[in-house]
Amino acid sequence: MKQTLKSALSGPGAVARIAGAAMLIGTLAAQHPNPMFNRLQRKDTFALLPIWRFFAPEPAMHDYHFFYRTLNTAGETSPWQAVDLIAGRRFHQILWFPGRRVEKGVFDICTEMLKTLEKGFSEVIRTPAYRVITAYLREQVRREAAAGVDGFQFALARAAGHDTSTTPEVLFVSPYTPMDPASATARPRVTAG
Repeated sequence: MKQTLKSALSGPGAVARIAGAAMLIGTLAAQHPNPMFNRLQRKDTFALLPIWRFFAPEPAMHDYHFFYRTLNTAGETSPWQAVDLIAGRRFHQILWFPGRRVEKGVFDICTEMLKTLEKGFSEVIRTPAYRVITAYLREQVRREAAAGVDGFQFALARAAGHDTSTTPEVLFVSPYTPMDPASATARPRVTAG
């Protein structure tokens, strides 16, 4: 046994065996959820150790939903309309589902916006997340709304996914947002109701 270990650590190919063993041990350690093992990841400057955690440390327990309403040039608001971001699942999506990335992106953007919301609305509108959502919804309104739309307002709600027994919770309501992004830097008008 001692001779086998000595020959593994010396001789031809010893450097490759040691490096391979270090990568294997490092990879296994990086998968561990204990924060003690995060030190190894912080020292991995070039991201050589893969992270294959199959479940998020804090799994999502809800879905985010966007609603918008438009303001026409006469000053009338439309009823709130839902923006369909989560598509129904199909059998083939067990193997191939690139559309899921859009849903994950929306979830991440909403999470970023809500973290910033504690600092106040003036901080939220400076975030890339807010600008991305505003631009996306502006295009959605252009595609779906009738002519003569001056701007829109959107709301972010959180729901329990497929559990319809709980009422969605409204987390955020934006002020009026002009359809023309150039005039978006002007002071926004907030609509009532």
